[in-house]
Order: sequence, then C-alpha cells, then structure tokens
Amino acid sequence: MRLDKYLKVSRIIKRRTIANEVCDAKHVTVNGKIARASYDVKIGDIIEVTMGSNVIKAEVLNVNEHANKSDAVLMYKIIK
Repeated sequence: MRLDKYLKVSRIIKRRTIANEVCDAKHVTVNGKIARASYDVKIGDIIEVTMGSNVIKAEVLNVNEHANKSDAVLMYKIIK
C-alpha cells in the first residue's frame, strides 16, 4: 500500500491529499529515511510524521486496504 494511503486509512492523517502534501514537503520518514508518498509500506516499518511541533512516531503492525475507526487503531503502535 502507498504511504499516503496508509496514513489516511490508519487515520494518522485525516485526508489523503494532506498526507501527500506532507510527504512532498519531506516531513515523513520511514526507517530513518525521507519517504515519498509512493513508498510501499510494509509491516515492521517505523513511520515518523512531523507536522509543526507535533511529531508522531509509529510502527506498522498491519496493512489493510479499508479500516473502520476501531480497526484503524490496530494498524500501528505509537512509539515514544
């Protein structure tokens, strides 16, 4: 699954267009490297999203094409 779609489906970012813009602005890293929106997300990847002073670091646990609100939380684990 594409990184921008994963961020939207997992509800880390609310809209896919915003996820795409954040990736284009180089505010998203996967496993320590700047990632493009087209990056193919795999289980075990560490995604770090920086939006202003807010930083979200999460480990990918599951990749689903569709997820309702309760299932979206199970797709990743927040890392501090």
